[in-house]
Amino acid sequence: MFNKNHIVLGIIIGICLPVVGYALIMMLFETLESAGIMDEVTSGSAGRRVRTLSLLGICTNIIPFEIYRKKRFDNTMRGLVFPTVIYIGIWIFMYKDILFGG
Repeated sequence: MFNKNHIVLGIIIGICLPVVGYALIMMLFETLESAGIMDEVTSGSAGRRVRTLSLLGICTNIIPFEIYRKKRFDNTMRGLVFPTVIYIGIWIFMYKDILFGG
């Protein structure tokens, strides 16, 4: 199923990859903090860090999107778009006050 052109495959990848990407990026940041390479998060910057990590997690969907675009798997690409748009909508809703100054 992973080499086939299915909307369901795109939806599954689109749902799972941002969650895994968020966790990996967060682990990387924590490793850099514990090694002393990066400053630790203060209470004032914790919200910005979560917001940024969430956005980077969502952006991990760009990688499989490009892979499937090169293979011309249009249905899989369509499947990737649905969860990505939902994640972006949730992200905008969660941070609308910060983003739009309301």
